[in-house]
Amino acid sequence: MDQQWVFGGVDSHADTIHVAVVTDNGGHLADAEFPTTTAGYTAALAFLGAHGDVVAIGVEGTASYGTGFTRAARAARLTVVEVNRPDRAERRRSGKSDPIDAYAAARAALSGRASSAPKDETVTGIRALHNAARSTVKARTAAINQIGHILVSAPDAIRDRYRGLRGKTLIDTLARQRLHGDTVHTAVLTALKSLARRVQTLTAEHDELTAALDGVASAHNPGLRAAYGIGPDTAAQLLITAGGNPDRLRTEASFAALCGVAPVPASSGKTTRHRLSRGGDRAANAALYRIALVRMASDARTREYVARQSAAGRTKKEIIRLLKRAIAREVFRYLTTTVTVPDIADLRPLRRSKNITLTTVAEHFGVWPAVISCVERGTRRDDDLAGAYRDWLTAA
Repeated sequence: MDQQWVFGGVDSHADTIHVAVVTDNGGHLADAEFPTTTAGYTAALAFLGAHGDVVAIGVEGTASYGTGFTRAARAARLTVVEVNRPDRAERRRSGKSDPIDAYAAARAALSGRASSAPKDETVTGIRALHNAARSTVKARTAAINQIGHILVSAPDAIRDRYRGLRGKTLIDTLARQRLHGDTVHTAVLTALKSLARRVQTLTAEHDELTAALDGVASAHNPGLRAAYGIGPDTAAQLLITAGGNPDRLRTEASFAALCGVAPVPASSGKTTRHRLSRGGDRAANAALYRIALVRMASDARTREYVARQSAAGRTKKEIIRLLKRAIAREVFRYLTTTVTVPDIADLRPLRRSKNITLTTVAEHFGVWPAVISCVERGTRRDDDLAGAYRDWLTAA
């Protein structure tokens, strides 16, 4: 008897996965539960293979609880597709249980409704560093806000002492203060000192994570990281968005829609118009927004473009929307093609060997010393300036 074709479905959880098998015409064959261990994944794959030739497996949560099974299935050269959670209307109609969800995932793989490739694991490290760095920022902001709230209601002597201090100066002063005064003063100062030291610790941790994130993102896609206005955080977010949605990188337009910067048709009758997209990956949209703001502030070409659009009567919001769309087009190029970044590692040693200061270089080229430093360290890409700088150093 010929081997039949079957489709698998997986409902994943922290400790278990529920696997279901259906025939190529949707008939239920069997389902079973397995632990989320290496042995469990091996048993689950054997369970699927025992019922026929597995065409595809629909997995709910390929980037979370289903990551381990997805990795094992792909290592076994099986096709895995991402399955979205059933909508609420369908769940109200058919109920909710692990077998029901597993069979629904299998039917989604069979019908073609689930056809997206699993999340790309090449950005797993970037995602982990990015999440850790963001959490330090949130925790630091919370601590700074707590300091402000305590100072508002603190005794007058404490308020007057720290009223004129702001930012890092306030944090450093609070962290090194000596406790004194009565019980109330001592309690308030202890809380402020503890929070200030927490801010210092979180700041150092964030700097360390950002440096690690910069190195990983630069190694993963040097062209993207070297583009003007794209820092470690924005580069990481765009790489995470692209790695989590490889099927959306087929065309530049689909990537723009993924980032929520593609205008959406909103025409009706004799009215022809477009509206701003409110969908897509909002984190990627925010990253494009930050890049646009940086370029509007310091990039000569972008400033000229903004001036032209303003003269044409467009508002700042409309100009930013156009910039985000153009930046998405540029980012798509970096994500889908290999961009060679000129080597700048020789610039700083060459300058130092000739005992030339950053200030001297900056004065010669008419820029700030920080610009030259960024070019030397590779945190700011300016191929024309780097080339002219190298020629000038060689001739000096």
